[in-house]
Amino acid sequence: MTTLVLIAKEPLPGQAKTRLSPPLTLEQAAEIAAACIDDTVAAVAAIPAARRVLFFQGARPPASTHGFEVITQPGGTLDERLAHLFDSVSGATFLIGMDTPQVTALDLAPAFDTWPDDIDAWFGPATDGGFWAIGLRKPRGDLIRGVPMSRDDTGATQLDRLRSAGLNVGILRELTDIDAISDARAIALSAPHTTFAALLRSFEGTSAAAS
Repeated sequence: MTTLVLIAKEPLPGQAKTRLSPPLTLEQAAEIAAACIDDTVAAVAAIPAARRVLFFQGARPPASTHGFEVITQPGGTLDERLAHLFDSVSGATFLIGMDTPQVTALDLAPAFDTWPDDIDAWFGPATDGGFWAIGLRKPRGDLIRGVPMSRDDTGATQLDRLRSAGLNVGILRELTDIDAISDARAIALSAPHTTFAALLRSFEGTSAAAS
């Protein structure tokens, strides 16, 4: 079976989802980040993972991740941290971020229900050019280390790295990360049932001005 890894950082004001402020306050942005984590945990609750890991940056893991094994993120750039993780685990491993609260168990099912024998890696592209998930049947940090992150060609570069290594890559549904307030509003409309969406609606109805 596959190990599920959620990468997240502690949702503290001034450190999480700061690009949502303004129009949100830094405190509201941090609450949005916390809700994103909770929604992601809820989405993966029924996933038949062999192991659940929180790859965490911070001092206090969210209450919703109780039961997850916590691995502390090391220092370094994001590619170096991801490489460290994939060098530290064994067996099929699937990593998901905390920025897509609209994700569903169905989105993840291919990697957990019946990972096909002819698929070596899974890749979840993001609309901003990055990626929201990556899975490796045989974890190797060198497949990620050195890939420039947070650019509009990050996803294409990462996918090319996997394919250039001779891996057959399964492509998952494209999702939008929550970066700017426009992303948050669009995702809230597409996934109105989420805790994140309800929280954003409450903020937009008070101090956050819609545009």
